[in-house]
Amino acid sequence: MAYKTLTKAIMIAGLALGVSAAASAADAKLMMGASTSMLANNCQGCHGTDGASVGPASPTIAGLSRDYFIEVMEGFASGEVKATIMDRIAKGYTQEEIAQLADHYAGLPFVKAVQTFDSAQVKEGGKLHDKYCEKCHAEGGTSAEDDAGVLAGQWTQWVRWSIDDFQAGHREMPKKMKKQLEKMLSKEGTASIDALLNYYASQQK
Repeated sequence: MAYKTLTKAIMIAGLALGVSAAASAADAKLMMGASTSMLANNCQGCHGTDGASVGPASPTIAGLSRDYFIEVMEGFASGEVKATIMDRIAKGYTQEEIAQLADHYAGLPFVKAVQTFDSAQVKEGGKLHDKYCEKCHAEGGTSAEDDAGVLAGQWTQWVRWSIDDFQAGHREMPKKMKKQLEKMLSKEGTASIDALLNYYASQQK
């Protein structure tokens, strides 16, 4: 009888230890923070599956450079970059989580938006890009490696809103961009922005 009681006690103790170990492992996982997939799931509602936006209200974030992603997110969190909702969302992430998301999206391909454009303005837009924008937005605006954001294939309306925000002072315009934009508008007129946007929109492959 004593033997059976002892055996039962040992089995119960073993089960308790097993449950305790499993609970400790789960707690350790929680302490390590949210997984990348959990963090990225929060972005899909606006920025699409795998960061490929399906509409002009939100930009595609897949394929952006790590440094650019972090810079913009930290700008949202600090209030330096004005936004309708991203400023509130960004404040909910730690610096480590922002870096985690940046690594994730930098490793995904940039998916160019399929959208309409004025083919008559594409050639002129390409010339304007080469003359005023190529130094920072390399390879026709397709390169993410320059840490300046991808323009080619991005949603036209979002790029236009971004330019409007810069010009209105809602976002601090980088010195190089300010110099080049002012030079282009002075020499080429306001229609030059439309030509540029149509050039970027035309790059869909």
